[in-house]
Amino acid sequence: MTLEEMIIGRIRREGPISFRDYMDMVLYEPGYGYYASAREKIGKNGDFYTSPTLTPLFGEMIARQLQEMWVILGRSPFTIVECGAGTGALCRSVLRALESNTELYDQLQYFIVEKGRHQEDPGANGPSPLCRSYAHLRDLPPFTGCILSNELIDNFPVHRVVMGKELMEVFVDFDGGFVERLRPAPESCKEYLRALQVDLPADYRTEINLEALDWIRDAGSVLKKGFILTIDYGYPSSALYNRARSKGTLVCYHRHQVNYDPFSHIGCQDITAHVNFSALDHWGSIQGLESCGFTSQGYFLQALGLAAYFREMENRGGSVTEKEKDFVLQTLLLDMGTKFKVFIQQKGLRRPLLSGLRFRQPLI
Repeated sequence: MTLEEMIIGRIRREGPISFRDYMDMVLYEPGYGYYASAREKIGKNGDFYTSPTLTPLFGEMIARQLQEMWVILGRSPFTIVECGAGTGALCRSVLRALESNTELYDQLQYFIVEKGRHQEDPGANGPSPLCRSYAHLRDLPPFTGCILSNELIDNFPVHRVVMGKELMEVFVDFDGGFVERLRPAPESCKEYLRALQVDLPADYRTEINLEALDWIRDAGSVLKKGFILTIDYGYPSSALYNRARSKGTLVCYHRHQVNYDPFSHIGCQDITAHVNFSALDHWGSIQGLESCGFTSQGYFLQALGLAAYFREMENRGGSVTEKEKDFVLQTLLLDMGTKFKVFIQQKGLRRPLLSGLRFRQPLI
């Protein structure tokens, strides 16, 4: 039985299902979903690239920020929790960069949390013997350190809604093909918009990521003291809910091609929706998390010294071609650098100053 047949069968048994449930099956159905199968997803033979898989320099810059966090936390035992490690590329490059700091490395724990994803990297625990794997954030013991995610939250299943005479939710039916049906949206979606003081105009379509709220709640509950570093597509509410995005932000990736049809290539394409960073800030504050700052990936890496890194390499006798340098700077600082945003929250500290947020932007 194919994944498409499984979805059709569920609709015939239960009636139309919410788009959120449809997206959950397409991405995470055990053994069939896009992220729950062994299919190659990242890189030349996959569907998209990520910053960590393009160059280990991305992970080295992240490691610089993590080392500063460790110093702010008093150079004590430090835990890194990476949510959605994928191929393990970020984990490997971060650990390689931190290994030279023996005082930190000797006190380091590295946990990986995967949401129903196929383990693409060999090894029982993860990309390194230092790693331990967990299925859910809430399974971790309380710790001091940093929760890190890169391109995770944009893959959480979302509710699709449309503003009519009242807020309506998109359901998926099957009638010779997949079709949309509208039903009154649940109170949870309405409360989400009310809490963020968002008033959608007529015919406005958007996505509501309630799973992100569960995630930030779990993150806040297991983090005793430290930071949450989130890197993802997205905007604050003011930019997310404007007329330029009145059709929503849902995007699909298949063989490095972008499309807007979540009912094609079922189980064989990625489906994403932009993250609302204002929501992470609002519901994070309820969990005792305070915003440290918000910026673009390009500004974040620039503040951490990515451009200067090449000069340091040359001074140490390393070699890098102009072509390689131009590729890294163009991709990480400009192309991906403008698309991805960085949001850092903290718990248990007094307004810590982080180098990566030197060029912070307003989160409104």
